Amino acid sequence: MNTVELLRVLVGFDTTSHRSNLDLIRWVAEYLEAHGVKARLIHSDDGAKANLLATIGPDVAGGIVLSGHTDVVPVDGQAWEADPFTLVEHDGRFHGRGAADMKGFIAACLAAVPCWRRLDLHRPIHLALSYDEEVGCFGVPRLIVEMRAHVSTPALAVIGEPTQMRVGLAHRGFFGQRVTFCGRPAHSSDPALGVSAIEPAALLIAQLASLGRTLLMQGNRTTFNVGRISGGTAINIVPGCCEVLWEFRPPDTASTAMVRGALARLLADVSSDVAVEMTQLIEVPALSAEGGSVAADVARNLGALWPPGEIPFGTEAGFFQQAGIPSLVCGPGAIAQAHRPNEWIAASELHAADRFLASVGAWAASAWKLPK
Repeated sequence: MNTVELLRVLVGFDTTSHRSNLDLIRWVAEYLEAHGVKARLIHSDDGAKANLLATIGPDVAGGIVLSGHTDVVPVDGQAWEADPFTLVEHDGRFHGRGAADMKGFIAACLAAVPCWRRLDLHRPIHLALSYDEEVGCFGVPRLIVEMRAHVSTPALAVIGEPTQMRVGLAHRGFFGQRVTFCGRPAHSSDPALGVSAIEPAALLIAQLASLGRTLLMQGNRTTFNVGRISGGTAINIVPGCCEVLWEFRPPDTASTAMVRGALARLLADVSSDVAVEMTQLIEVPALSAEGGSVAADVARNLGALWPPGEIPFGTEAGFFQQAGIPSLVCGPGAIAQAHRPNEWIAASELHAADRFLASVGAWAASAWKLPK
């Protein structure tokens, strides 16, 4: 099967994040087994979802990880011109949910497997497919734990998010937070009998906005967004509870630590009459360009587009980097087409991915050594 045929199969699985991805994962495992490749499945706690890890080539260090997520964002409320889970070709574009983000990359990897199997590989090629990336990258940490336990240390990881095959060496992290304030409700005719939960929530929001402006003036690219506020019951009741959902996106670990420290100080100043509970909902580490030169040099030699740069969206690359694997982001398609109705990937992008992955096989079969 070629890349387009495989993409048609993959798009046909509705792997929206709130659904199971097992049908797709099992199909991929059977496809790999038919080509003599054994896949390892790493299930979620409830067994409803699974990561997939497979190795083509020898069990030695120094291989390459090709990583992609199998889940897609919802199509609800979007005006699609055709069934979003049926691949449709029009004017050199292939439309379907996940075509760009990021089943196009996965399809190209699977299409390359038969060719890789015919080569005398000196280094392994590892396929790493994850679940629940779109809702917080919840699958990949478990996948990496399994990889570290069963796979010799790879030389680099390529996360195939849509960059139009240009090398991305850095991106900001993403940290989603929930802060709940609980005061004491009372009749508003005498507010002193109660303790407002909305007032400290509003103060926190104002302080976060001020911190964001200060960091911007200092040249720090950390951003903040308050996505939802929920509190109170009626205009004549002192609000007893208020919940704030917010996120920040730091460019590096130092900025992450700085924001966490500032948040701890802000919440420490809240009146003792108000109970405060903070929960981290999502943690996606930033990808740092530091230490990525080896991975970038390899990717450039494989045909990835140059020069490298920072990408505006988060990925799973930071998790691989935290595990000690030099990582970058490079894959077919444009992020501008992702998450939209009539999502598409150009045929030329799929061809570029095919060429890149053919070079991956040639590199894995070569005697060329990585620079120290």
